[in-house]
Amino acid sequence: MSEINVRIVRLEPQRVAMSYGFGSGPENIAWEKMIAFVKEKGLNKDGQAHRYLGFNNPSPAPGSPNYGYEQWITVGPEVEADGEIKIKDFSGGLYAVTHCKLENITGVWMQLVDWRDKSRYRAANHQWLEEAISDPIDNPIDGDADFDLYLPIAE
Repeated sequence: MSEINVRIVRLEPQRVAMSYGFGSGPENIAWEKMIAFVKEKGLNKDGQAHRYLGFNNPSPAPGSPNYGYEQWITVGPEVEADGEIKIKDFSGGLYAVTHCKLENITGVWMQLVDWRDKSRYRAANHQWLEEAISDPIDNPIDGDADFDLYLPIAE
């Protein structure tokens, strides 16, 4: 594998709308709910810069094909919970960030953790995140989709 480029980023606290999926392919379940919510509320046409962040919850466990996935979209105070879509406040934090294609996400996560372990930074307890860089509303998420991986760090 090639060497990764890492940048250090501090995410500020954010308000997010959250969808959840559980099963052997929970990302698709969570994304389908989120895309429907975004289109129904017109968030893809509101002129705001929304971010799409997600993570495993719970992570895959040995011996089970099932795990969970939370999908977030950053939203303003005017957006309300709706059905299965909940509103959460994310506290932010310091991150090591690198870019990847979805098809390589597992290997790049391992490279990013290895980078952190060899760096001056240490592990932190805030949320690991995957940010969809490619527009997930008008372009289906596939193996060629662009993601930034956010690994929590502390100095």
